[in-house]
Amino acid sequence: MDNQRLDNCKLKVLLGFLIVGILFSCSKGNQSEKTDRVFRYNEAANITTLDPAFAKDLRTIWATNQLFNSLVQLNDQLEVEPDIAKSWEISNEGKNYEFTLRSDVFFHKHMLFGKDSTRRVTAKDFEYSFKRLLDPKVASPGKWVLEHVSQFEAVNDSIFRIELKQAFPPFISLLSMRYCSVVPKEAIACFKDKFRSNPIGTGPFHFKLWVENTKLVFRKNDLYYERDSLGKRLPYMEAVAVTFLPDKQSEFLQFVQGNLDFLNSIDASYKDELLTTKGTLTETYKRKINMVKGPYLNTEYLGIYLDAKENEVQSLKIRKALNYGFDRKKMILYLRNGIGTPAVNGFIPKGLPSFNHMKGYDYQPEKAKNLVQSYIEETGNTEPSVTISTNSQYLDLCEYIQREVEKTGLNVEIDVMPPSTLRQTKVNGQLSIFRGSWVADYPDAENYLFIFHTKKFSPNGPNYTHYSNKNYDLLFEESIRTVDKKKREGLYQKMDSLLMESAPLVPLYYDEVVRFTQNNVEGLGINPINHLILKHVKKNKKIR
Repeated sequence: MDNQRLDNCKLKVLLGFLIVGILFSCSKGNQSEKTDRVFRYNEAANITTLDPAFAKDLRTIWATNQLFNSLVQLNDQLEVEPDIAKSWEISNEGKNYEFTLRSDVFFHKHMLFGKDSTRRVTAKDFEYSFKRLLDPKVASPGKWVLEHVSQFEAVNDSIFRIELKQAFPPFISLLSMRYCSVVPKEAIACFKDKFRSNPIGTGPFHFKLWVENTKLVFRKNDLYYERDSLGKRLPYMEAVAVTFLPDKQSEFLQFVQGNLDFLNSIDASYKDELLTTKGTLTETYKRKINMVKGPYLNTEYLGIYLDAKENEVQSLKIRKALNYGFDRKKMILYLRNGIGTPAVNGFIPKGLPSFNHMKGYDYQPEKAKNLVQSYIEETGNTEPSVTISTNSQYLDLCEYIQREVEKTGLNVEIDVMPPSTLRQTKVNGQLSIFRGSWVADYPDAENYLFIFHTKKFSPNGPNYTHYSNKNYDLLFEESIRTVDKKKREGLYQKMDSLLMESAPLVPLYYDEVVRFTQNNVEGLGINPINHLILKHVKKNKKIR
C-alpha cells in the first residue's frame, strides 16, 4: 500500500512538470501575456524545504506563506486578524483560548490516491498539526511556539481549544507563525519526509513544481476562501515563479532588465547605482521602478560578553565610551545610503508600540574621551584595547566604528571570521565583543527582552552577553503575566532603560524593510517583519 501511495505521489509531481512546461513554453508574444499574470522573484539564499514545520528563516517563510494558513494572521500593521479561525474567545484570565473555524476552507487539490480530490479543514486537522509540531521524531525547530501550552483539543469539527500553563499575552500573535500552519494528515502519511518537496496546504497558491537550485513554481488556488472588499476571490495572480540565482549582482541585473518583479533589500554590490546617499532612487531608476521602505523589527548591535577575561569589557566606562564614541547618523547616511534609523534609544526597535523614546547613546566624542581617560587613571592601563568580531558583510560598519572610537584613546582591533564561526564562538562565550542582530519572530517586545534574562545564559539560551540584573528579571517575569497591553509596554520600557544603563551592548541601528518593484506591480504592501504576502498583488500595464 505504501508503494502504491508513493507511485501516486510521483505521478502528481510528473503531472506538475508537464503542466508547468506548457505554461512557460509559449510563443514569444504569448509568453509576454503569460508573465503579466506571474509574479517573479529570486531567492539568492536558496530554499531547502516547503514544510511549514521547518519554516525557521525568511526565505522559507516567504515560500510557505503562499501555501499555508494558520488560525490567525497578521496584517501589515502587525495586528492579529482572523484566518482559518473566524473568531475566538480568551477566558480564565488569559489562559484559555477557544477558536471557531470557518467552514469554507479546503486543502489543495491533490492526487494522493490516484484521483484529484480535496476536503474541508476541521479542528481535528489543527489538533494533528500541533501534535506533529511537538513530535520529537519530527524535530521541528518551531516547537518552542507551543512551550506555553498545557493542552489543546478539537472539541468538534469547528471548535479548537487551547489551554496555557499561565497567561502569556503575546501567544495569540505566535499562532500566526508558519510553524502553526494546518497540514493534512493523509499527505504526511503519503509523502513522509518527502512532504518537504510535495507540500499540500490551504493557501492562496498551491505547489506545482520545484527543480531544486533552479526554479520553484506555485499556481493559483481556485478554491481559496479569502475575497477582496468587492467580493472577488483572491489571489489575483495566476502563478508565482521563484528562481535561485546566488549572486546578488546577477539578481539585480535580472531585475533591471524586467525579468523579476521584485527585489528585496539593498546589497553593497549595487546600492550606489540604485540609491543616492540620502536613500532615494537615482535619476536612472526613478521612472522605471518603485521603492517603498518602512520599519523592520531588527536591531543591529555589538554585543559585549560581560564574563570575558578582558578588564576593558568589564568596565562600564569603556562600554559607555564605545556607545558615545561614533556618529550613528553619519554611519547610516554614508555606509547604508540612508537605509535604517540610528539606534540612539534602546534595544527595542522602531516599529513596535513599546519602542522606547528615551535618550540613549548619541554621539558625544568628548564624553567618550573623558570616560576612557578616567579608566586609564583608575587602572593604570595606558593602552586600553578591545576586539570586535564580525563577518565580512559588516566589516565596513566595524571599520568605521574602529576609526571613530580610536580618537577617544581606546584601541580597537577587528577580527573577521566566517558567519558560521562567528555564531559558534559567540554562543560558546569565546568573543568579548561581537556584531549581532536580533530579528523579531513575533510582534511583541518580549521577543527582544527575554534574551537578557538571567535564565537564558548561552550556550543554553540566547543571552550571549551574560547580562544579569535582579530588577530586570523581576520586571520581565511581571510583564509576561500582565494582560493589560499599556501596562505591559510600560514594563518593557523600564527593562529597556535598565539594559541601556548597564551597556552590555552597543545598539547600531534599527533596520528598515526596503522593497523595489517594477512600476506595474501593485498591492504588494510592506510590514515590519518583512513577510511576503502575494494574495493581493496585481500587475498592470508596464509604464515606460
